[in-house]
Amino acid sequence: MQKDFDNWNKRKREINQVEPHFYRERDIRWCSLGLNVGFEQDGTNKKYRRPVLIIKGFSLHVCLVVPLTTSIKTNPYHFSLGIIEEKEAFAIVSQVRLIDTKRLHDRLAILDDNKFIELKKAIRDLIL
Repeated sequence: MQKDFDNWNKRKREINQVEPHFYRERDIRWCSLGLNVGFEQDGTNKKYRRPVLIIKGFSLHVCLVVPLTTSIKTNPYHFSLGIIEEKEAFAIVSQVRLIDTKRLHDRLAILDDNKFIELKKAIRDLIL
């Protein structure tokens, strides 16, 4: 399937004009991830959004996130978060990335402390 990068670029220009969004670690938020290259996780629908979990905040302007999916895969790169908005959700730990907070939108949920600690360990184990 051909990706429509031209429409994403128009949407990206709009996103760049908004103010940064306040956030907290453990927030699960809609995020305009956009259209990306190859197998990098894309946003969906006309707004190119996907839920993400905020792992770490660095400033008002940037934070580290992990994209979420409902696709069930048994591998060390999909970490089960449990039920989010009535669907089983998984963090794609291999796709952790830094984003500008202008990409963030509505909060969907706040991840449980214990599950958050487990996920951070899974990310550290993957990277180190």
